[in-house]
Amino acid sequence: MLLDAVEQRFGPDIELSGVGVDAYWDVDLRTAFELREDPAPGIDVGQSGDDIAELNALLRRPTDDVPVLWHDLQHLAGALRLLAYLDLPASGAGES
Repeated sequence: MLLDAVEQRFGPDIELSGVGVDAYWDVDLRTAFELREDPAPGIDVGQSGDDIAELNALLRRPTDDVPVLWHDLQHLAGALRLLAYLDLPASGAGES
């Protein structure tokens, strides 16, 4: 249902070079789920372009290749967050 809504909103192909964003703050999985006093060491920069490239590589892997879930799902999450970002209302328009 959500991916159908994405396709309705953005079309079947999204040209990422035209969205104007690539880098984003990324919170390491351990930092995100093992709450500590100072999360700063677990925060780095991710790239949407890298996420998409990794997902495309995943699609080209042999069918018997076992996915590395912690790695591959992080790239999927990055791509999904980009889609969510692209759908945000304009600044100041009832953000939450």
